[in-house]
Amino acid sequence: MKTLRITALALALLLPLGAQAGSVRDDVRHDMAEARSEVRAELAKARVELDTENLEVGNSFHFGKDGKRKASRDEKLPKAEITPRGDFLIEGKAVAVNAAQRQQLLGYRGLVIEIAKDGIDAGEHAAMAAIEATDTSLFGLIWGGMTGSLERRVERTVKQHVEPMVRRICHRLPDVLASQQQLSASLPQFRPYATLERDDVDDCEKDIRNDFAMR
Repeated sequence: MKTLRITALALALLLPLGAQAGSVRDDVRHDMAEARSEVRAELAKARVELDTENLEVGNSFHFGKDGKRKASRDEKLPKAEITPRGDFLIEGKAVAVNAAQRQQLLGYRGLVIEIAKDGIDAGEHAAMAAIEATDTSLFGLIWGGMTGSLERRVERTVKQHVEPMVRRICHRLPDVLASQQQLSASLPQFRPYATLERDDVDDCEKDIRNDFAMR
């Protein structure tokens, strides 16, 4: 009953503004369109940066209960990067590599970037789901916010469309693990940065399952 009274009061307050309601709805839709454009522009920029900038290694792919411990360990390592040309840099200085090692570095870089782009795609889909859910009539926006239906609609959309996209990232991790192991055997300087472990691969889907079960 309390919700109905609040809703009735909101509608009563809106009635004198009937002549302006169309303008307000147009403003809301304009803002939503701008939000879509901004999200797409920012994520497009992020994708370009992945392709053109150095890839920092050793500080990602942590899952499960040991994630914080591994991340803390990585923070003590000198900064290491793989350039778009396949150079391996430690604190900005190039490590000598042969042609085979360079190809391995490029292969590893390519895998990580593909997974990062999959993550960006999932994030974009989630952001657009939220925007689409709020791009509605003024009454629907007010009602959805009061009843919580807006939040539930976003959660359903995210679970339906984003969860499978995130699971696909997990399915790529065995390839990353194999690439890291190959590089570790070939290039000793890379070995401290090969932080992905078999447990991480196994924990990935379990963690996603738990995260989405909480929604």
